[in-house]
Amino acid sequence: MRHGLAFPDMHASNLAWYCARTKAKHEHIAAANVAKRLGLEVFHPRLRLERATRRGLMRVVEPLFPCYIFVRCVLENRIDEIRHVTGISSLVHFGRKIPAVPDAAIAELMQCFDSEAPMIVEDGVVPGVQVTIVEGSFMGFSGMVVRTLSAGQRVQILLDFLGRITLTEIDRKSLSVENRSAAQRLPLLATPGFPDVTMAGLSRL
Repeated sequence: MRHGLAFPDMHASNLAWYCARTKAKHEHIAAANVAKRLGLEVFHPRLRLERATRRGLMRVVEPLFPCYIFVRCVLENRIDEIRHVTGISSLVHFGRKIPAVPDAAIAELMQCFDSEAPMIVEDGVVPGVQVTIVEGSFMGFSGMVVRTLSAGQRVQILLDFLGRITLTEIDRKSLSVENRSAAQRLPLLATPGFPDVTMAGLSRL
């Protein structure tokens, strides 16, 4: 036991994947420091996407799991080093236990993120999704996409304007998809088993 945490016997002395919590917006810094300073394998899946903002369409890179990275190590030998790496806040734990992330879950994710480059994600503007208009005379209004037009550059949306439902044609670049989550971007995250340690588990911290 160290720092009030106990290790599961089946994992503590074996090479396994663990989830480390990082400081906000420090995922890439923490991942680089763990790899460079400690020489450990790090998995830090990221997404490259285009997002409509008030300044227009912006290309951004976002972590699939904000504030979390995965580290492969023999935990009992490296816990103190990992905890003191710049960018790391703590190792994910439940009570006094630090669970290992199943190898199968990491392997499945790695099949989707087969290189260090971020995964390119489409904007998600498809019929049926809720969107917010982020520029122009209707900025701030929300509606539902009905269909795409003009080779996908413009879309029709149902807009609630002054108490009336109006069918409006909007430039695709002026829209932002509402309530997008990592699970929506990558259906794999909803498969049984993986959320037990990551998505569902991390929400408790």
